[in-house]
Amino acid sequence: MSILTDLFNLSGRVALVTGGSKGLGQAMAGIFAEAGADIVISSRHEDELKKALAVILEGTERRGIEVVADLTKRDDVNRLAKTALEKMGRVDILVNNAGSNIPQPIDEIRDEDWDRLVELNLTSCMALTRALVPQMKERRWGRIIHISSIMGLGSKAGRNAYSATKSALIGLARASCLDLGPYGITVNCLAPGPFLTDLPVKLLSEKERRYLAERTALGRWANPRELAGPALLLASEAGSFISGETIVVDGGVLAHVA
Repeated sequence: MSILTDLFNLSGRVALVTGGSKGLGQAMAGIFAEAGADIVISSRHEDELKKALAVILEGTERRGIEVVADLTKRDDVNRLAKTALEKMGRVDILVNNAGSNIPQPIDEIRDEDWDRLVELNLTSCMALTRALVPQMKERRWGRIIHISSIMGLGSKAGRNAYSATKSALIGLARASCLDLGPYGITVNCLAPGPFLTDLPVKLLSEKERRYLAERTALGRWANPRELAGPALLLASEAGSFISGETIVVDGGVLAHVA
């Protein structure tokens, strides 16, 4: 095996990706499997998970399981961690990808919507990390990746809860990387820009999608597969000295000053 290949080799590792049944989660789980990792994916929908896992594992000869879980429910978060450890024996790589967005102006935020987004986008990431780091610490190796957003670094009208939670993930990564660094565990964020997944397609009009494409330096939306490379960097030995950082993958959106 070449030095280059070895840097990105995940053989013997187990990766858990939340929100892994589609979009960014499925793409990241797929690249991890191609790099040699066994896979755990979760979402709320069993039918979508089964289809996604088949695609993720196709041609890889890797093991994988799917776990139905609603990460707005703390019991489901704990059950996900327990099931992954019982069935796979370990979790080396955790990608906290599950999240949602309910656009509301600040004076129209409904308590139930705020609470749901905070629980899903932020608290579940803390709880799942908390549940899985003890066994990483025992082996003195681990990779934790929170999927933040460029909306955690900038924002737009009505994205109060989403931006607040995505910003909080950046702070969480900075703090917990200090807790976990002595045990060989890195903690980082990826901050995607305009990726063509179900969420922006549902929330944005065609005009808004066209505007965001024009805001990138590359003049287009990204394919979910284009986040897989940065995720593999952070999940592997290639990224072993990166911790507490937020890697922006936005095609140049934040390069604009006007």
